[in-house]
Amino acid sequence: MRPLRACLGAAAAVTLAAAGTTALVTGNASGATTALNNRWYAAAPYLMPLDNDPPDPAAIMDATGLKAFQLAFVLAPNGGGCTPTWGGTAPVSSDTAVQSVISTIRAKGGDVSASIGGYGGTKLGQACSDAASTAAAYQQVITKYGLRAIDFDLEEPEYENSAAIKNEIGAAKILQQNNPGLYVSVTTAGTADGTGWFGKQMLLEAKSQGFTPNNFSIMPFDGGFNGAASQTSALTNFNSILQSTFGWDQATAYAHEGFSGMNGRSDTGEYFTQADFQTVLDYATNHSMDRFTFWSLNRDRQCSPPDNGGRTSGTCSSVAQNSWDFAKYSVKFAGVTPPTTPPTPTPTPTSCKPAWSSAAVYTQGNEVSYNKHNWKAKWWTRNEVPGAAEWGPWQDEGAC
Repeated sequence: MRPLRACLGAAAAVTLAAAGTTALVTGNASGATTALNNRWYAAAPYLMPLDNDPPDPAAIMDATGLKAFQLAFVLAPNGGGCTPTWGGTAPVSSDTAVQSVISTIRAKGGDVSASIGGYGGTKLGQACSDAASTAAAYQQVITKYGLRAIDFDLEEPEYENSAAIKNEIGAAKILQQNNPGLYVSVTTAGTADGTGWFGKQMLLEAKSQGFTPNNFSIMPFDGGFNGAASQTSALTNFNSILQSTFGWDQATAYAHEGFSGMNGRSDTGEYFTQADFQTVLDYATNHSMDRFTFWSLNRDRQCSPPDNGGRTSGTCSSVAQNSWDFAKYSVKFAGVTPPTTPPTPTPTPTSCKPAWSSAAVYTQGNEVSYNKHNWKAKWWTRNEVPGAAEWGPWQDEGAC
């Protein structure tokens, strides 16, 4: 996941492993209540509790019926070491801020999962010496917050480091064994054919270690995607990869497959609307997939102005919406009917300009359409995709 979208030794790992079997029951310093069913942990959208203008989770719960949140991200300290922090700066051991957020959620009958890794920063799999010490660091997080779920977000640049991925997968397996009932998801990059070379190597590492999480999820965005059809196609292709890697039949592969989207405008200028989320949700439920989530709740609100000037924001979606529209798709995946809210007025559609062509030359003021938006050239350009770069040659003129 994009940030717009974020050393204990082996001996300590053994000590924590011995205590791990009770961590889900006794490690509830944040006021843990009865665990939610796994469908809620599978539906939990990402929330940055300390960055990107964190929204009030209680308000989201009241407005949508959402019960589970995926808190992001647990990283190694920016200064080095094998101890868990939030975002590389806030040690878990002394944390009170995230704990307060968790207590608020649990007081309303909800719960949280913690996501480790993400895009950027130093991951514990990179900083710790082996799988046991990596697992010991993560066990601190599980024990402190009484977690029943954890997400391994393995993507650039960490998943290009085979030693780090070996540590992460090994740690995930240890945590799964030492914390009975722990819901474990593994999230990685999505491509048109499912996932790329490094994602496939990660799956092979899991196979070699005999590790099977609740699901492997892909993120079909930031890779030339264009709406829901391209995302469901990638999910179909990823299902084939899971079948061929693990020897599963199609149904078993879908039961271990997840979707992790990005609401609104992605980092590369793709747009995913509420209608796109509904289409992917229908696909996920029709195929009995295990997970449906998105990055992020911090972005699940309308920008001001609504199109946000054609740039991706960490605090709003850049599409027309009511606050928390996208969270309601997670609620539906969990099997609950969200509360109704007045719909956002649909703006009068603007006609689309002639389609952008990679072969054409455009000069200042020329207008084209691409990805359901109109664009105006700021200067001479050729073969530069509209919206591919924030400071590129194209100005976003809004949806058409």
